[in-house]
Amino acid sequence: FEEEADRQTNLGNVVGTLHMYCGEEAVAVGVCSQLRPDDYVLGTHRSHGHCLAKGANISEMMAELLGKSTGTGKGKGGTMHIADINKGMLGANGIVGSNIPVATGVALTAKVKGTDNVSVVFFGDGASSQGALHESMNLASIWALPVIFVCENNRYAESTPFEYSVAGGSVSNRADGYAIPGVTVDGQSVLDVFEVAKEAVGRARAGEGPTLIEAQTYRYLGHAGHDDPLTYRSEEEQKYYMDRDCITNFKNYILDSSIANEEDLDNIEVDCEAAVAKSVEFADNSPFPEPDALHEDVYTNYKN
Repeated sequence: FEEEADRQTNLGNVVGTLHMYCGEEAVAVGVCSQLRPDDYVLGTHRSHGHCLAKGANISEMMAELLGKSTGTGKGKGGTMHIADINKGMLGANGIVGSNIPVATGVALTAKVKGTDNVSVVFFGDGASSQGALHESMNLASIWALPVIFVCENNRYAESTPFEYSVAGGSVSNRADGYAIPGVTVDGQSVLDVFEVAKEAVGRARAGEGPTLIEAQTYRYLGHAGHDDPLTYRSEEEQKYYMDRDCITNFKNYILDSSIANEEDLDNIEVDCEAAVAKSVEFADNSPFPEPDALHEDVYTNYKN
């Protein structure tokens, strides 16, 4: 899906700047596979993976990227505000760290209503130093809210290295100040993320409060389409992480464990390619929103 979205961007069809998730797939999949359909997820400016992992409709997602009325947000949200409310994906956001207090509020709603729903928010290492995270962890700890804070530490906040911007050398150890569990996990291993998320989701659902997870991962491409990552990181570093690709590693695990064979995996790949091709066809054949739709689905509706 991401590769096709990138191609559509290069063709000039995508509305907005694309932020690619390639390389970080194990984090979204490992976490979201532990969630129920009625649990909630909030994302970042790099959230196509979060939407897909939570079960969003792939054709409606592609239509949204192309600004079409059949998109998950009727073509109004685009890539940076992509959401699928019906799947519990409450939205991406281009403002760094802004969804952290929203997810905390969603968790508060679950607690007040007496449900056992869990709220998860993804954010990057850059957002880990935003005050919104620390205020949210404080309240979540005090009120034992069912929220999981997932830092996707891909080592660069746009072009700023993690080592330069995050004091203490770790995001997860900041949980100590709020008396909540803080866990660092290999974000290139979907199985490791799966196990860590399982414990965190179980705690949250049982009323035992929040968890901070730091998933150490890597984005293969630049911050956005205009960005050349080799202006601030080395080819050797990129090769090191790409050689540990989470999808390739999981494929090898499946084959080595005889869970499936090469033919099974090839068939899955063919199905995925067909689904992506169908999503593009759906988006291409969908209409753009009518001009009057500008005044719908908004908080204020002012006309002269």
